[in-house]
Amino acid sequence: MSKVQESIDVDVPITTAYNQWTQFEDFPNFMDGVEEITQIDDRHNHWRTKVAGATREFDTEIVDQVPDDHVTWRTTSGDVKQTGMVSFQPIDATHTRVMLAMDFQPEGITEKAADLTGMLDRQVKGDLKRFKHFIEERGMETGGYRGHL
Repeated sequence: MSKVQESIDVDVPITTAYNQWTQFEDFPNFMDGVEEITQIDDRHNHWRTKVAGATREFDTEIVDQVPDDHVTWRTTSGDVKQTGMVSFQPIDATHTRVMLAMDFQPEGITEKAADLTGMLDRQVKGDLKRFKHFIEERGMETGGYRGHL
């Protein structure tokens, strides 16, 4: 398993950042390579990605979710094996630190090479920068899920 850990500070309150992150079907707006996410129910999502020309489909399950604190997930089937957690930490009333940690199993020579060269770390860092731009430009979330799972 390989690990990726990145964080970014966003200029929105913690509730706004957290609520936006729970809108999984909006991820293609800021995650490079994510073509579509279909939310099946409160816990399950189906992903379709395309990275370096390779299309992958997989399912994820939300393992634990606490509003304004964190969301943890794991893959349950498909072409990708990963676990992860995004957590939210208030800096002050209008700024939030978003921290993303993932463990993943690179499959095939292309993914293993991408892992060795740090490409996946850079992609996650870029995704967080695009999330920052997306939420700060909007100034508000597109929706939010406030349930505990």
